[in-house]
Amino acid sequence: MSEQSIAAWIKQEGDNKCIHCKSLKDLILAHPSVRKRVDVFALSI
Repeated sequence: MSEQSIAAWIKQEGDNKCIHCKSLKDLILAHPSVRKRVDVFALSI
């Protein structure tokens, strides 16, 4: 995963920057490594 792809997901909402839940869900479900899926899921919480 590149820094540019992550930067494209970050959205400005008011004073906060965030990554939408749908984007995180898509990343978790598409990643081939089960361990990394769990890591991304844990970080999203």
